[in-house]
Amino acid sequence: MAVRDRVGAHRERMREQGFRLVQVWVPDVRSEGFVSEAHGQSVAVGALDRRSDDQDFIDAVTVGWDE
Repeated sequence: MAVRDRVGAHRERMREQGFRLVQVWVPDVRSEGFVSEAHGQSVAVGALDRRSDDQDFIDAVTVGWDE
């Protein structure tokens, strides 16, 4: 049985079980561009003031788990 036929049969069985195929494209974490961008963002986050107006707003509208 060819790979195409096996994959098709597998997908058909999954559909029969109520599943749906979804493909997701994600960034390649091995790429140089990703590493550079991730580092730049982590440096930017590290340089932020920990208690900004944004955080105060989030704290004001957040409900605790036990409430």
